[in-house]
Amino acid sequence: SFKQELLGGVHDLDTHTLKIMLIKPSPTGSYGASTTNYSTVTGNSDEASGTGYSAGGQNLDSASISLSGSTAFVDFADETFSTLTISAAGALIYNASQSNKAIAVFNFGSTVTATNGDFTIVFPTADASNAVIRIT
Repeated sequence: SFKQELLGGVHDLDTHTLKIMLIKPSPTGSYGASTTNYSTVTGNSDEASGTGYSAGGQNLDSASISLSGSTAFVDFADETFSTLTISAAGALIYNASQSNKAIAVFNFGSTVTATNGDFTIVFPTADASNAVIRIT
C-alpha cells in the first residue's frame, strides 16, 4: 500500500512523523507487503513488549531523501531504543502523521534481544543499491 499511497501524496518522508516499532518473536500475524497499518500488528497483539519499551515504538530521526542517477532513496539515522529488556523478530516503520499507515516491514531473520541495554536498528548504507527505501 505504501507505493500507491506515495504516488497519491499521502507520505512525506522528510516532514511527517515516522515511527518504528518492534514486532515480537513468533507473531501470530504475517507481516510484509500486505501490511497496511500499525493497527494490524497491535490488533494481532504482535507488538513486542519489555522493560523500557513504549507501545508504538519511537520516532525515526534524520530522514534524508537523495537521488542517485534515476534512483531516489531515503535514509534514517540508526535508531537506538535505550536501556530496555526485550526480544524482537522484526520491525515496522509507519507514518504517525497519516493514520499510522505502514511504510515498511522488516524481518530480522532471527530473534534479537537486549537485556537492560541498548537495542539498535542499523540501517544499511544510504545509496541507490542499499538504502532501506529505494524507488527506481
